[in-house]
Amino acid sequence: MKYTKLGKSDLTVSRICMGCMGFGDAKNGQHSWTLDEENSRRIIRRGLELGVNFFDTAIGYQGGTSEQYLGRALKDFAKRQDVVVATKFLPRTAAEIEAGVSGQEHIQRSVDTSLKNLGMDYVDLYIYHMWDYETPLYDIMDGLNRIVKAGKARYAGISNCFAYQLAKANALAEKEGFPKFVSVQSHYNLIFREEEREMAKLCAQDEIAMTPYSALAGGRLSRSPGETSKRLEEDDYARLKYDATAEQDAVIIRRVEELAKRRDVTMTEVSLAWLLTRTTSPVAGATKLHHVEAAAKAVELSLSPEETAYLEEAYVPHRLVGVMAQNTPEASGQPHVWFSGKSR
Repeated sequence: MKYTKLGKSDLTVSRICMGCMGFGDAKNGQHSWTLDEENSRRIIRRGLELGVNFFDTAIGYQGGTSEQYLGRALKDFAKRQDVVVATKFLPRTAAEIEAGVSGQEHIQRSVDTSLKNLGMDYVDLYIYHMWDYETPLYDIMDGLNRIVKAGKARYAGISNCFAYQLAKANALAEKEGFPKFVSVQSHYNLIFREEEREMAKLCAQDEIAMTPYSALAGGRLSRSPGETSKRLEEDDYARLKYDATAEQDAVIIRRVEELAKRRDVTMTEVSLAWLLTRTTSPVAGATKLHHVEAAAKAVELSLSPEETAYLEEAYVPHRLVGVMAQNTPEASGQPHVWFSGKSR
């Protein structure tokens, strides 16, 4: 495993971040393919053995059980100071808005619940999961400032936002003396590269770490075209993101397969090796031991300029999909069912 600093923070993270959305009690979430606690622990332990020290979860994953599984596993298998734990908070609910709960109060309640789930006194990275158009930005940044000052989070990150929103938030933080966002977690992989338009340029200029999710496009970049799995069959959110462009994406996926055979490596290694040249630490989900093992191997794989060009040249622009397509003032009233099967 290799390690790097997370943006301008002093957090040293593994080049692969273990995504924990696949862990948790399926009865408490939207997904039927998530792992129970015993199998989640096996994946987490194997990741630690391979040098993974960066773990990403969220309060909304399977009703908080993802946080619970992760927290108990890390307590048993690692020292707290040796791991970097990230979790996320959702926007205020309609009920909270109706009751007059402020953004600051919402963040305080959310982090306290997450810390209880994790069994920890603090998280290393607390991530604003999705832009909340119903809450003033000042309240969000002030709320994050308060929990950082209280020692409940070391740094703040953001997910599912546009580049202008990240720039606006960090400008406000600088003006008010609040913590800036040190990382952004957005949708970015070999078959969805729209973040290269503006976000990647902003992050490079401002030294903001990119820790993209959907690094393997819900498993599409790790399997031959036409090959299926339980997750591919049952993950409605991933189908929403990729089904409309399946034909054009298959061209790139076939090239990944071809290159993997030529190099005698897995498709996962090729896909992540490409993403590792552009980001700090891709969030790679794992529901089988070989998933995390292939992700760890990707850190050692170097692609030649010719191989990189071959993977990239077939890409065509994609429309915004999934949560980002909903992440606009006009669409903010729509229900978001990705996180827990409930509207926000």
